[in-house]
Formats: sequence, C-alpha cells, structure tokens
Amino acid sequence: MAHEMIAATNAIVTLDVALPGIVWGWIITMNMWAKSIGTGIIFLGFYLLKKHPEQTGFIRFPVVAISIVFIHIFLFFTVIDLHQMFRFWHIFFYPHLTSAITIGAWMATGFVGLLLGMAYFIYVKKDEAMYDKLLGWTVLLAVPVTLYTAGLMAQSTARELWQMPTESAQMILAALLAGSATMILLGGNKFSDAVKKDLAIVLGLAAAAAFILYMAELIFGAMKAEEVAAVLHYIKGGEYTIMFWIGQVMAFIVPMILVCLSLKNQSYYLLKIAAVSALIGLWVSKHVWLVIPQLLPMS
Repeated sequence: MAHEMIAATNAIVTLDVALPGIVWGWIITMNMWAKSIGTGIIFLGFYLLKKHPEQTGFIRFPVVAISIVFIHIFLFFTVIDLHQMFRFWHIFFYPHLTSAITIGAWMATGFVGLLLGMAYFIYVKKDEAMYDKLLGWTVLLAVPVTLYTAGLMAQSTARELWQMPTESAQMILAALLAGSATMILLGGNKFSDAVKKDLAIVLGLAAAAAFILYMAELIFGAMKAEEVAAVLHYIKGGEYTIMFWIGQVMAFIVPMILVCLSLKNQSYYLLKIAAVSALIGLWVSKHVWLVIPQLLPMS
C-alpha cells in the first residue's frame, strides 16, 4: 500500500481541467481546416510539378510557404486545445504509443522538418532537384498527417457518427478540395488552361465524392444505431440544420456546379469563386460534423 501511495504521488497530471459541454469546438475545426490546406497544397504541388513541370515551376516556393504557414496554424490550435498548453512536450517525453495524438505529433514534427528543408533548398540554395526529392518524401508523410485526425476521432468510440473508414476518406477528400482550391487562388491567370482544367477536375471530383459520403451518412446513418438517429436529428430539422446545409452547399454543391460550367464553356474565371466557396464551406461542414455528435449525453 505504501509503495502504491508513493507511486501515485509521482503521477504527471497533464490535463487537470474541467471539460466543457462540447469538448471539441471551433478550435478543432480550425485545426482540421488548416491541416487540410497545409497537406492538400503539397498533394497538388507534387501533382502539378510532375505533370506540368515546364508550366508550374514558379509554384515551388509559394507551395512550401503556404504549407508551412497552415501547418503551423494547425499546430497552434492543436496546442491551445490541450488547455495545459505548456505541457505539450509531455507528448514527446512521456508518449502513449496507442494514442493517435502521440503518433500524430511525431508525424507532424517530421512533416514540418521536411517542409523547412524544402524551403531551405528552394529559397537559399536554389536547388530544385533537392527540393523535388524532399517533396516526394513530404507527400508520403502528408498522407498519415492528413489521416491522423480521423484516427483520433475514431478512438472516441462513444461517438457513433465518427467512423474511421468514412472519416479517413473525408480527410483525404478535404485535403484535395482545400489543396486544389488554394492552388487555383495561388496560380490565378499564371496557369495555362490545361493546368486550370486539371485543378478544376480535382476540385469537382473531391467535392462530389465528399458530398456523396456526407449524404450516405445522413441517409443511411440512422439505420446503424439509436445514437446515430438521435445525432442526425440535429441535421434533419434541428438547431444545426441551416448551418449543415450552408456548409454542404458552399463546400460541395457550388464548386461542383461552377466546375461543370467552367469545363463546359472552357472558361475558367468561375474557378476562383468555386475555390473561395469551397474553402469557406469546408470550415462550416467540418464544424457541424464535429459538434453534433457531442450534443448527446454520454449516458
């Protein structure tokens, strides 16, 4: 007994704070939204530099700069959500190897290291070959960095609506949506019509696939469990109905329509509007899907 009491006094308390009604709110929404841009711009940068190297060489530094900024926004909101933010280093020195937070922190750190290396070689050394080599490894690491939030949500097993397979797909689609939208705004009229067409297709397909997944959860989710039916009530005529549909329309429906119009008419001026709508709508969609499962009591 004495040994157990002594051991207990050596426990390290990391999150000794009261939990609010909604544990994950807009801070985590900012976390996911910024991460989607930070990883998505890397995905699209890699794709364009491989397929259109002569026309897209100018994007190398802007791509890595944007990714660095938004990944650090993601990390900032991650740390402040810990409440005890000055203890975040415990994640590295007292790791819990089955926690998605621990694994995600390590992967994000490696991702940032590669980004800084890319920035060094393109801005200081002017070494495009080394930049491109690092970009390949950065893309590989961007995948688990994008997916780790889905794993974290899936570990919250009491929240029936957060299922790992669909959340993983939504994280990748969000990165492609945000990455293509950001690239459209970045390139503007500097891109050729062929590049704009590729970005439009990625944006439109990502929006369509994400919308289909959301609708599948909305329509068929209520058949899975009693808890899901209760959660979906907040979408079907509940307090978050308007916000949910604003997000769906702005993030997915508007971009799909504008992409179709731009491809049909071979006129790409509508893509900027689609890009802005997608980025705003993605934040709203992520926020609603994050909040509504937390509105149910745990008992």
